[in-house]
Amino acid sequence: MDITKFSIPEIIFGRGALKYAGLCAKRLGAEKPMVVSDPGLREAGWVSRLFDVLAGEGMEWCYFEDVVSNPRDFQVAHGALFYAQHQADVIIALGGGSPMDAAKGIAVVVGNGGSIHDYEGANRIHRPLPPMVFLPSTAGSGSDISQFAIITDTRRRLKMTIVSRTLVPNISIIDPNILTTKPRHLVLAAAVDALAHAIESYVSIIASPFTELQSLKAIEMISIYLPLAAREPSLEILEALSIASTAAGMAFSNASLGADHALAHSLGGTFDILHGEVHSVLLPAVMRYNLEAALPKMAQIGRILTGKNIRHERKAAEAGIQSLENLFASLEMKHRLRDVVPDASHLPELCRMAASDACLLTNPRSATWMDLLKICEEVW
Repeated sequence: MDITKFSIPEIIFGRGALKYAGLCAKRLGAEKPMVVSDPGLREAGWVSRLFDVLAGEGMEWCYFEDVVSNPRDFQVAHGALFYAQHQADVIIALGGGSPMDAAKGIAVVVGNGGSIHDYEGANRIHRPLPPMVFLPSTAGSGSDISQFAIITDTRRRLKMTIVSRTLVPNISIIDPNILTTKPRHLVLAAAVDALAHAIESYVSIIASPFTELQSLKAIEMISIYLPLAAREPSLEILEALSIASTAAGMAFSNASLGADHALAHSLGGTFDILHGEVHSVLLPAVMRYNLEAALPKMAQIGRILTGKNIRHERKAAEAGIQSLENLFASLEMKHRLRDVVPDASHLPELCRMAASDACLLTNPRSATWMDLLKICEEVW
């Protein structure tokens, strides 16, 4: 076997784990942490609950919530200036992928200077970042686990992918209770994002035995609990989705992703659409495109998704893709690209941008922008 590495943060998991946020921050040297979240989490009461935890540890803090879905480059710049002005020492992020990615971007600029644009791509961060404690509010993005940060370049209207081991938070505190205030459609979109992480990381050309175990477990759990969450998102179901999302995060952080995410980043950067909604459109088509290049693994995915031991590999793989499409349809999720992109004339430029995305490097089948365009046209 080739030499491989597997990077994850320290993970504290369980109902009520939020109460350890202050203690964890102090262990990393915090005297005045900067809390990064968003208005939705504040209105739901979770920000004030975090403040109570920090106060219980006798800590001061500063609070930054200039964050929107698909966080912008200028928000990262504002956050880095805010960190310096308040003389913060640790970053605590509470939220979904957007606050966590924004927090990572802020940490990069604080620790390395310059602009967040300077770090687009892989392994371009050379100096340490401030310590980070992340508390995810969704079971999907995996940003609390991963080596990735996705920041929108507002000038180019695309999502920049930044990859570095230094982006792995020091500590991830995963409290399933936080998911209980999420609307149903956001719970489902996050779970589909986690499923896409698991599937793409499993067929990635740099997958390893360590990532494959996590990918397969995530696919299995999400295929069981996603339909249940659509009917009744109980705490037990949300906890299971949190476990699955964490497993998928471990997998894709170390094995990367593929064409589905490359296209999703391009679409999200241009049209500011909900990330999880893109996967229900693109993932089955990307799986069909990759089928021949990763047939044994696609067959294994098919057996898990269908719950059937189909011996013939191609039949198993095709049945899995059809099962996935049926699942998305049953959840009434978007299934045509025209539902998220207003005009087909944008597709060539979107695909050209996606062809430069770092996620495409680990797709099991090479793809030009024209190949990506064919995928998009197939689901238009």
